[in-house]
Amino acid sequence: MSGSGPVTIWINSPGGDCVAASQIYGMLMDYKGKITVKIDGVAASAASVIAMAGTEVLMVPTALMMIHNPMTLAIGDSEEMQKAIAMLSEVKESIINAYHLKTGQSRAKLSHLMDAETWMNANKAIELGFADDVLKDEKKVADEFAAFSFSRRAVTNSLLNKLTRSGKPTEPEKPEATGRSVDALYERLNIMKHY
Repeated sequence: MSGSGPVTIWINSPGGDCVAASQIYGMLMDYKGKITVKIDGVAASAASVIAMAGTEVLMVPTALMMIHNPMTLAIGDSEEMQKAIAMLSEVKESIINAYHLKTGQSRAKLSHLMDAETWMNANKAIELGFADDVLKDEKKVADEFAAFSFSRRAVTNSLLNKLTRSGKPTEPEKPEATGRSVDALYERLNIMKHY
């Protein structure tokens, strides 16, 4: 707590005691500097609560996050069981507090996700707001896969838009030049547009 600069926390944990996780979460939330959480394995159960304290939460492409309902062991009569149920309900609400602050998801949706024991890969965690981004390889200068991005529909629609803007040609080109008339090409592209 004597420091003031940015802090990076790497998480690879199956979880554990929710009270200990709450204390770690509270200490991180109280820290004035930027906290970057990097999940490189799994942030499951109580470890997912700790991750929510990150100013920025990053996951490696192969990482997982898991949220579920809190669990306990109880022994005793029906009154003791009712107390255990009430305690678990309160613990669940306290965990939802952390998830809600980070994700902005409704408490009802978060509760359902916990009921279902939800496992999330990096993309799903980002989609639901539990993480902010995928941890990227900073050594790479350019995205290797950018050259392979291709959408047949986008290319077809782009070509149709260009033909439409320039006006539909009235005279076909010579077959020996292209093998097809512009009208035939235009008709073919219109058919492709619908697939």
